[in-house]
Amino acid sequence: MTRIKLTEHYLQDFSYFNPNKTSKEILKDMIETGSKADFDFTVKAVQNGEEKEINFKDLLDKPTIVSVYMKNNTSGCDRQTKNLAEHAGWFTDKGYNLVAISKDTCGSHKRYAEKQGIDFTLVSDPDYKFAEATDSIVQKKMFGNEYEAPSRSAFVIDTDGTILGTIEKVNTKDHAGELKELVEQLN
Repeated sequence: MTRIKLTEHYLQDFSYFNPNKTSKEILKDMIETGSKADFDFTVKAVQNGEEKEINFKDLLDKPTIVSVYMKNNTSGCDRQTKNLAEHAGWFTDKGYNLVAISKDTCGSHKRYAEKQGIDFTLVSDPDYKFAEATDSIVQKKMFGNEYEAPSRSAFVIDTDGTILGTIEKVNTKDHAGELKELVEQLN
């Protein structure tokens, strides 16, 4: 399967996550396209405006795009999710579910969905279960503090949990465009 190729510029952006690893070593740790991930874990989600607890694998009832972002109501994340919401119909027409995932609570997700015009599923994952399943936890640094958190990435996942494609560093300004390109490459 096809994987979005990263330019050296994007690879250099990863170097600050872990000074003991090169950017290519960090990216190499993420689950590979064609691998099957274990999505048998429970999360809370906002789906069709309602909060529910659901097994993540149950969200994979058709090929699914999972977009990982950090936090509701932050500039980069707002651009990422808003861009996706504006093009959600295109993905639905192609036969894909859309899911966006962050550590925010379902209460926050409900307000955020209304504010951003989001009609796809928003998953609350404060324990980073999805990131663990996809080996996409990275070292980050903010205000001099180092911590681990999910990478801002996206995954196209088949109904059996097979990773069909990944975007390892999301372009927040054109997230839908890069996902459309990936979907077209897969079809």
